[in-house]
Amino acid sequence: MTEQHPAPGVRGVSAAPRSDGLHSTKSLHAAKDIPQATVSRLATYLRVLSVMVDEGTLIVSSEELAAAAGVGSAKLRKDLSFLGPNGVRGVGYDVSRLRDRIETALGLDQGHRVVLVGVGNLGRALAGYGGFGRRGFAMVGLFDTAPGVVGTVVSELEVRDAGALLAACIELQPTIAVIAVPDEAAQNVCDRLVEAGLRCILSFTPVELEAPDHVEVRRVDLAVEMQMLSFRSARNAEIVDAEAATANQSRVPSTRLGRSRGPRSAATAASAPAQGTVANTTTNSKGSVVRQ
Repeated sequence: MTEQHPAPGVRGVSAAPRSDGLHSTKSLHAAKDIPQATVSRLATYLRVLSVMVDEGTLIVSSEELAAAAGVGSAKLRKDLSFLGPNGVRGVGYDVSRLRDRIETALGLDQGHRVVLVGVGNLGRALAGYGGFGRRGFAMVGLFDTAPGVVGTVVSELEVRDAGALLAACIELQPTIAVIAVPDEAAQNVCDRLVEAGLRCILSFTPVELEAPDHVEVRRVDLAVEMQMLSFRSARNAEIVDAEAATANQSRVPSTRLGRSRGPRSAATAASAPAQGTVANTTTNSKGSVVRQ
């Protein structure tokens, strides 16, 4: 689960530039807000389009792009309408051009400089993830307080002392900070990042961080994500069991009821011929019945 503290009056992408001199962000949609749910799907479309560009695909239809992104084509067209006119009816979308427009909408055309505080197991994994660079996020600084970690090299970056975070941020001019420290240290690190001028913070601690309204904080709680998966798994199992039970019931043959003719008397039953035989009888002179 991710949580956020949006800047006031902003839904989805915030285009307000920073005024502290550290960096500025280019605004594409100053007059049109993009809903947060659409922003999330735009990121998915961007990933799919980047793969298509690498594969040499030039044109893609809305149906093909929607299927690859796992959404409906109508929802995709509505999402892309926030970017202005796109595509040609009956032809499709120019893959490279659409990718560039989404990158601009997400503020990725200028790129982002990222600093990470907390170089433990999770921090090292994040620092070494190559996907950030391919998507416009350059890791420019790593920070920690452990004497055995400060000064070491992780993913070609020397780990700096977190005590010098403010001065380092002035030097590195980051646009995004990542917090991967123990829970008890998270708020203090957040406060120092805000003091250093950061307005976008991604936290991997389950602690809810307090930050000014102008600072965007997103919290990723991996345990909660797993709990959500557990819930979905249980619900899906219930649905499968219910469908199986319904299918079994539909296969049970129904009993056909006929008209009741009432009980037969013993005399009637005795005098009735056996089923499947034809009785041909005559009466002899003594009155007995003789079967022919």
